[in-house]
Amino acid sequence: MIQTKTSFTVHSPGTIVYGRDSFEEVGEYAKKLGTKALIISDPIMDSLGFVKQCRSLLNTYGIEAVPYLGVVTEPDDTYVKEGLHLLQQEGCDVIISVGGGSCIDTAKAIAVVATNGGYIGDYMKMEKMAEQVPIPHIAIPTTAGTGSEATDATVITNTKSEVKMMIKQPAFMPTVAIVDPILTITSPPAITAATGIDALSHAIESYLSRLAHPYSNVLALSAMDLIVHNILRVYEQGDDVDAREAMSLGSMQAGLSFSNASVALVHGMSRPIGALFHVPHGISNAMLLPVVLEFSKEACIDRLAVLGQFFLEKNETLSQEDLAQLAISSIKEMCKRMNIGNLKQWGIEEGAYYKAIPKMVEDAIASGSPSNNPKIPTKEELMELYHTAYTYEF
Repeated sequence: MIQTKTSFTVHSPGTIVYGRDSFEEVGEYAKKLGTKALIISDPIMDSLGFVKQCRSLLNTYGIEAVPYLGVVTEPDDTYVKEGLHLLQQEGCDVIISVGGGSCIDTAKAIAVVATNGGYIGDYMKMEKMAEQVPIPHIAIPTTAGTGSEATDATVITNTKSEVKMMIKQPAFMPTVAIVDPILTITSPPAITAATGIDALSHAIESYLSRLAHPYSNVLALSAMDLIVHNILRVYEQGDDVDAREAMSLGSMQAGLSFSNASVALVHGMSRPIGALFHVPHGISNAMLLPVVLEFSKEACIDRLAVLGQFFLEKNETLSQEDLAQLAISSIKEMCKRMNIGNLKQWGIEEGAYYKAIPKMVEDAIASGSPSNNPKIPTKEELMELYHTAYTYEF
């Protein structure tokens, strides 16, 4: 890891409320921030009763609420436009997101554009800075995965260019994060696996990142510990509340960590796959994580060895090389047990995939994330990694 800075700035939500039944406090916090709420959610959350419950909790405190349930895929610019129109039409002055990362990222974008104007893509690479205070935003995750409730980043697909725009500015940080593990119990095994590996990817990449620092490391280490020891428990027994609570906390810590240290090559490669082939973000991360760790190993053996310690089943002494390899092999076994397939098994047509590799390489590099990796790939190495990932065997 290369780090020459000696001082660091830490960004986090103004308030974090976490633990069982913390969702019950949404009305109390919304009352401090506004008088009419726009709830950003999706049809599944609505069918589970979470949107109705949120509206009821808000009504108890005299807060009227209007739902936008249009987030039916990973977030894109059309959702931002539609949600913004509804917010302005209804005169809402606070936003509450209830759902996975797609709902939260959509809400972040609406909150900023509502007061700063323009197109959400204008904010990419800080070409346009959000100088006005955004609409207050309360983020309530229903999965233990993206950590978006605790980050100042949003990822929105440009529907014209088919590029996932990674946008990061302090203004995108939620005002309040409410992390209630009870809301994650309804997540089916496949979603639990995808979001859980996504959270683990956040923790690992922030720990390996060239931008890592002492504050982010503490959070990453705690997150890795919590996730490694609980992800299979929640996958195999979804109603294990203790494990769900550990995963929710680990996911949030991982989000705080990567928001302050950045992600790296896994996410850089993952976003173009999602944009072009509509593979859910957590799944594409899981498909790529072992591939990238094998590529990066020689440049970060010491840190991978620390990760390997979490997988030791008994008190034994191993070399750093063996611990690093244990980390990689254990993650591969974890993905296998949770039925994470490769890109070919996902159903991506071979010809279309290989034809898209040059664009995916360019888009990955343009995102900036690969340059944070311990071993920075060349274009040729990126092309080879995409080839390897297509038929990779866990």
